[in-house]
Amino acid sequence: MRIVRLLGLALIIFTILSGCMNGALESDKPNESKVNDPPITQPDTGSDANPSNSDDTSTESDSPSPDSPSPDSEGNDTNDDATPSVDKVTDAVWMAAGDVMMHMPQLPGAYDSKKNRYNFNPFFTQVKPILDQGDWTLVNLETPIAGKSLGYSGFPRFNAPTELADAVKYAGFDIVTNANNHAMDRGAKGIELTLEKLQKLGLVTKGTARSRIEANALTIVERKGIRMGLLAYTYGTNGIALPVKKPYAVSMIDEAAMIHDIAQLKKAGVDFITISLHFGTEYQTAPNDKQKTLARKLIAAGADIIAGSHPHVVQPYETVEVPEPDGSTRRGLIIYSMGNFISNQRGDTKDYGVIFKVDIHKNVSSGITSIGDVEPIPTWVQRSKVNNVYHYTIVPIEQALISNSLIDLTENDYASINQNITILKQRFASMSAEPYILQESLN
Repeated sequence: MRIVRLLGLALIIFTILSGCMNGALESDKPNESKVNDPPITQPDTGSDANPSNSDDTSTESDSPSPDSPSPDSEGNDTNDDATPSVDKVTDAVWMAAGDVMMHMPQLPGAYDSKKNRYNFNPFFTQVKPILDQGDWTLVNLETPIAGKSLGYSGFPRFNAPTELADAVKYAGFDIVTNANNHAMDRGAKGIELTLEKLQKLGLVTKGTARSRIEANALTIVERKGIRMGLLAYTYGTNGIALPVKKPYAVSMIDEAAMIHDIAQLKKAGVDFITISLHFGTEYQTAPNDKQKTLARKLIAAGADIIAGSHPHVVQPYETVEVPEPDGSTRRGLIIYSMGNFISNQRGDTKDYGVIFKVDIHKNVSSGITSIGDVEPIPTWVQRSKVNNVYHYTIVPIEQALISNSLIDLTENDYASINQNITILKQRFASMSAEPYILQESLN
């Protein structure tokens, strides 16, 4: 019996030893498949078929997809093409407003007898937060600011206090164009004193000049790495002749010369071009054929934005699509008239204007600059009378209605404002709903 037990124990020991040896032998073989091995990344065969998921049911898996890159020993992505390159785009804001005028009734309420000077800042207080959003912020100065020495006067031959320039800068404008029909109201001396004051404040100017060198100089204003070329022209100077020895004093509309100026800016490497155009017919709420023909031709020649003034009422705006030689399409913007920004004119929407806010995008990789969203912001000149003296404030009218910030108005005033806002919106929409397609570019 004892012998049987010993034989059974020996058999058990032999079985155990035999199993260990087999395990050792198996460990020396190539590992073809193990349950705990990580999934193997399959090469991309270019087929859309997925053999493991033959139906349309979506499955979530932690396993790498066939297109996933393999990590290195530290878990870093070893596929250089894993992250697609993203074009770098720079965004900036272009803004502009219409005519800054100075009729004689605007003076008394702005005069500070204690300081013996004028303060026009209150004109702009409510629109300043809007204008401060601009990277380029333009305005048309439709009066000389030659100061007291040449005498203050309103229509028909204007001259305003120099403090108006301080207020323009306070408002947020950094670019002033003054090629308009009132540029010569105080002659060459008026131009000289006006430019002297504006430039002393650090404002960029365009449209008048004291020398031929100044007149021919390229005006390029760079913001956020985007270079804007600037030009400005007027249809005339109310019959006042340009100085014989200074025919360049005011930039006049001349189609061939303007196209040449556009080409010069293009050659200098600007990203986009703005042209301030003083043109059209006063108090007409729609552009005439000459306006449309000229503005569209300038866009075809390479201009990107036309900032129009002179009619003293808001006119429509339109976008223009231009086919380029490389097959691409360029988008231009024509603002035919921005109306009065500040003046004493009233009625028939002459006391309304508009601030345009335009997004500018530059693709740094391709070097292409384009026009994005266009937003017209209607404004109204609120005029109130205190102690027989008028006071003026430019109001962003839709915001003011929403915030209920308007004071001293009757029900009839509110009805008139709402009616005029509707009229302005109809003008904006009348030419902007669909882009105007140019047949060819002049570039």
